[in-house]
Amino acid sequence: MIEDADGSNLSAFVQTMIEDADGDNEVPVMDVKAETLRKIIEYLEHYKDSKPPEIEKPLKSNIMSQVVYEWDANFIDVDQETLFELILGANYMDIKPLLDLACAKVASMLKGKTPEEIRKEFNIENDFTPEEEAQV
Repeated sequence: MIEDADGSNLSAFVQTMIEDADGDNEVPVMDVKAETLRKIIEYLEHYKDSKPPEIEKPLKSNIMSQVVYEWDANFIDVDQETLFELILGANYMDIKPLLDLACAKVASMLKGKTPEEIRKEFNIENDFTPEEEAQV
């Protein structure tokens, strides 16, 4: 539940829910885990008075502190499960700046890696036959 969350203007989802609530200050957020929602609210509160900076694409580095502000780099320095939950939550709640930040983190994890290193990083099983892999 979000109650008059600071920074809620960054979320089209929250804005729509508030507009439709007819004076009710509570916004139900059923499809986002509580821990993830707390992290999302931390992000919204941080940017309550300012607009999150655009992230330059393509990424110039795989080191997040060289791509985004220090606060953002520290905020998104989370384990993979949390990272993917933030992507799902930001997408569901329509928070584009947070979605961009989380996706930039994933991109930084991929940048400069071989397919085998990427498979290892994300626990992806190689289901190509040797013939199929040779074609790629």
